[in-house]
Amino acid sequence: MKKQLLAASAAALLSSALALPVMAQNVAVVNGKPVPKTRLTALEEQVKAQAERTGRPVPAEVAGQLREEVVAREIFMQEAERRGLQATPAFRAKLELARQGVLINELFADFQNKNKVTDAEAKAEYDRIVAAQAPAAGAKEYKASHILVETEDEAKALIGQIKGGGSFEELAKTKSKDPGSGAQGGDLGWANPSGYVREFADALGKLGKGQLTDAPVKSQFGYHVIRVDDLRDAKAPELPKFEDVKPQITQQLQQQKLVKFQEELRAKAKVE
Repeated sequence: MKKQLLAASAAALLSSALALPVMAQNVAVVNGKPVPKTRLTALEEQVKAQAERTGRPVPAEVAGQLREEVVAREIFMQEAERRGLQATPAFRAKLELARQGVLINELFADFQNKNKVTDAEAKAEYDRIVAAQAPAAGAKEYKASHILVETEDEAKALIGQIKGGGSFEELAKTKSKDPGSGAQGGDLGWANPSGYVREFADALGKLGKGQLTDAPVKSQFGYHVIRVDDLRDAKAPELPKFEDVKPQITQQLQQQKLVKFQEELRAKAKVE
């Protein structure tokens, strides 16, 4: 009798030991069907990848809800199968599209994993951007003021008043229909001529420091009376340090590589 009890105990222990690894591989058992942990792992990786693309961490509450999501999907899937929905043509067509999408994403992920952007490539792109932002030789920046009015006659009258000793700043405050600069006495601040409409930029280029336009300058906005208050050599804009923008540059270059890969595949494919 004692031997039988020992044998039964040993069998129970052995059965329990064998069951532990099986349960460890599953998230749950729904209606007698195991739900493998691989599903939870795949969903966690998917959520993590989405979070990385947006630059945001996965909220703790979302991570805790993923197991319930996997279990809920199993419950709903079992019901759909019970109703025979997996045998319908519509389901098969959608399943094929989903299969294609997953497989294509795996292809792109595999390419990107094997063709990562190097630090040297990212730095070279940063240097190219910096060089492109450098001003052209001899380029100038203008500190200009203007008064914007509706008609040419109004602009001519203003030019006459200013040349007769009237205050440009006071006239700008009372007559200009540009509320932004008008409130500042017509002051537009420092700017490269390329930042203005062509007619305004052309007029600036003909004026020296302290000079006023002799005739109204017409643009799509109306008629301008323009004065150049100061000039200086153009300066390159202040750009962020490489390390500060390295992630964005790397992501952009990685996308460019992927697009090129896609174009090469399309070019090699024989489509009839």
